[in-house]
Amino acid sequence: MAVQVQVTSVIQKVVDGQRQLDAEGLNVAELIDDIERRYPGFRAQLMDEHGQLHRFVNIYLNDEDIRFMQGAATALSDGDCVSILPALAGGCHLP
Repeated sequence: MAVQVQVTSVIQKVVDGQRQLDAEGLNVAELIDDIERRYPGFRAQLMDEHGQLHRFVNIYLNDEDIRFMQGAATALSDGDCVSILPALAGGCHLP
């Protein structure tokens, strides 16, 4: 089943500069595994060594945050759109 995956510039460097790619999986974890097979290092951008999603990575399935669904076990369907957005930090200190 094909799922469209959209990534931000932070992750694009790991997927050969692509902003959007197709991947497969029955759930988000399998989708990440599929992309990892083609682009080694992808998983490390999203998960820790125990397979848990980093808390600063936001993943949306069709505009719904998977943290409020089943996390990495969230089921996928053909034609779904998954957006992966690492949180950005920064700004300036105001006096």
